[in-house]
Amino acid sequence: MKKEILVADKTYWIGYIDNRNVPFHRLILEKGTTYNSYLLKTEKPTVIDTVDISFGRQFIESLSEYINPQEIEYIVINHVEPDHSGGLPLLANKAKNAVIVTTELGAKELKDMYKLHNREFIIVKDGDTLDIGGKTLKFFETPYLHTEETMITYCVEDKALYSCDIFSSHVATYDLFNDLSKDDITPDFEGYYKLIMHPHRPYVQDMIKKVRKLDINLIAPSHGYILRENVKTFIDIYDEKSKPVGKNKKALIIYSTMTGNTKKIANYLSIGLNEKDIDVELINVKTDIDMKKIKESIEKSDLILFGSSTRYGDIVGGIEEILKEIKHMNLSSKLAIAFGSYGWSGEAIEVINDYLKDTNMNVIESSYMIKTTGMNDIMLPIRVKFNPSENDIENLKHTARTIGDLLIG
Repeated sequence: MKKEILVADKTYWIGYIDNRNVPFHRLILEKGTTYNSYLLKTEKPTVIDTVDISFGRQFIESLSEYINPQEIEYIVINHVEPDHSGGLPLLANKAKNAVIVTTELGAKELKDMYKLHNREFIIVKDGDTLDIGGKTLKFFETPYLHTEETMITYCVEDKALYSCDIFSSHVATYDLFNDLSKDDITPDFEGYYKLIMHPHRPYVQDMIKKVRKLDINLIAPSHGYILRENVKTFIDIYDEKSKPVGKNKKALIIYSTMTGNTKKIANYLSIGLNEKDIDVELINVKTDIDMKKIKESIEKSDLILFGSSTRYGDIVGGIEEILKEIKHMNLSSKLAIAFGSYGWSGEAIEVINDYLKDTNMNVIESSYMIKTTGMNDIMLPIRVKFNPSENDIENLKHTARTIGDLLIG
């Protein structure tokens, strides 16, 4: 029987310490990492998160030293990535009657990943609670920290926050608790924030508003040190580092349109950017354009969106003339995005995008968003077929707000 690692009352660490050079998000974690999993040995025994998929067998062995897995009644999965949920298939096979607790999207992904379609799930939303027999768990959705389905779990009686990737650090530590470390853990803590959380800083701010309302004595994340000393300090670090730094940002939306659909797109994008306090100028390009004024507006803007309707596979109006002219300008500090409406293939949008890539502007596309933020619901360039539908309108505003966050961050 190995030494019991008590995290809180009747709560045990059952994770795995990975002291290899660990491949992770196109990097090598030279200090390794830990996969933190927790057993709440209450009247209704509950496991919060598991370990990396590579260490499922070791995980079940550790758990079995504390409890017969068949006695587990709930398995809480805060985040679906395999370094958190990887032990779930083996655990679900042993704990055959356990109910899996997660978000709606989390349930869908877990079912598809691990073929758990026949298992019972409890779908939780912001503020929902679960009585596990002597302890109460409260759940909060934290989308995009760092994937869309993520949530965090708070144990009311223990004042303990099971924070998933949030407040983590990548260190293979046998001390496990920050107050037992002989070294200052802040550099590793901040390094993890920069690598994983900073691209999602607007969502970090949303999370901070939620956790500030909780009475927290302990933060038990999914990686690295469990924080039971100076807990508020670590919350403050996230708060400070995720605050918007860019002020007085300006965007220019310049477009040409045939039937007014592209104009509508431009207006909805403007609304979304305005919601992020970004000053927006819209220019509807006619055949007779004031090139001097347009170039001055481009120079003054931090973000420029170029849009056109598609007519017979081509751009309409004077947009192409402008795109040819700006090739000779130094716009290396600007962000650029192509957009437009179309009826069939929408070639004009792609032609605009090609022109933008021929400048020294930073052209934002879906690939960039996925690689830097992990968000795969932002489709760039922006394409809308015919007249924007209600769903299109919401997507346009969401896209504009997300781009706005990128700009002010």
